[in-house]
Amino acid sequence: MRMNISGLNILVVMLSILELAPSCIKDKITKTYSILTPVYESKANVLANIKTGTPENIKSPGKIYLYGQYIFLNEIDKGVHVINNANPAKPVNLGFIDIPGNLDIAVKGNTLYADFYADLVAIDISNPRQAKFSSLLAHMFPDRQYANGFVADTTQIIIDWIKKDTTIDISAGQGNGGWINCRACLFMSSTLPGTADGSKSAVSVPGIAGSMSRFAVVNDYLYAVNNSTLESISISDALNPQMVKSDNVGWNIETIFPFKEKLFIGSSNGIFIYDIGNPSSPERKGNFEHVRACDPVIADDNYAFVTLRSGTKCQGYTNQLDILDVTNLYSPSKVKTYEMTNPHGLSKDGNILFICDGKEGLKVYDASNVLDLKLLDHLKEMDTYDAIAWNKKLILVTSKGIRQYDYSDIKAIRLLSTISINQ
Repeated sequence: MRMNISGLNILVVMLSILELAPSCIKDKITKTYSILTPVYESKANVLANIKTGTPENIKSPGKIYLYGQYIFLNEIDKGVHVINNANPAKPVNLGFIDIPGNLDIAVKGNTLYADFYADLVAIDISNPRQAKFSSLLAHMFPDRQYANGFVADTTQIIIDWIKKDTTIDISAGQGNGGWINCRACLFMSSTLPGTADGSKSAVSVPGIAGSMSRFAVVNDYLYAVNNSTLESISISDALNPQMVKSDNVGWNIETIFPFKEKLFIGSSNGIFIYDIGNPSSPERKGNFEHVRACDPVIADDNYAFVTLRSGTKCQGYTNQLDILDVTNLYSPSKVKTYEMTNPHGLSKDGNILFICDGKEGLKVYDASNVLDLKLLDHLKEMDTYDAIAWNKKLILVTSKGIRQYDYSDIKAIRLLSTISINQ
């Protein structure tokens, strides 16, 4: 099973600190660390295997995309679950598309677009039960070239990881003293091989991505963000995407949200607004800087809604919702801030605003007056990540599973179904 091990490395180092601190004054120190060794397969074989297989259990859900009667759910670094959601009360897991290194997805018509480590693949989903690989656009995401320190986009592709825990004895009498040796052990463990170094539905559903997405489909273009660039990709020939233009945006780019002829791009330092009146050549209009924090963003005609959160990756200490006036694209301004616990994704349907506030659950607001949001409901006891709200139905990604709600009566939000996660 492929693994995202950044969290594992942190855990290993923390356990090492707890273990070594009291034992540095002893003559003998023991230390346990994990080594992850990649398993490779030829790129040709991997591409040939990008097709719908038997359904798999959801273990590490990531990005989500709603299109027609289907939910496409990313399994982090592994591929895409295809879920028939014609009846939200009884979703059916149809199959799994094996795409190593996959984190982001988008759909146009009968084509699914997905990152495949550093490459972009186009997949024919005219029959989602028999999806098949169509074409590849190479080196679109150079910052994804490496997987946990190993090259992953050459003729050999990482398809799995073998984990081995190892315990070693370290003499505290070596070097310049016990504490220095202990610190050296921690440093060495962080750079060992394998660790990170650095049927049509009753209502036609448009393509909707979650707010954490790094892909956006607008008419005949797919817009994708890297760590510092905005890529404009023509998908007029849907199964054969073509690179058109790359624009430098800034640093630490995280998310992208399309609204009408605008793109709202979130980074850890601020928001960038692009006009796509000329779709082949996005034009930057304005930007808004904020303190360092992770910041998915959504928008409507007048306002952008930005959640800022702290955390290991995000750094900083800010946890809040900022609302920006974007009627003047050249000069967006903040009009209100609301304190949150650790907000992640968000979604909006009319005047109803949904915020995934991490372990605090889902918060539902009346946003008809952005200067005075009214809390309508608070669904607790779940760790929430991202949401898609449309046509009085909500798809919510949580640490325990994918939950769907009916909010046609906002005073009595009703759970429709849950697809559980098998840890």
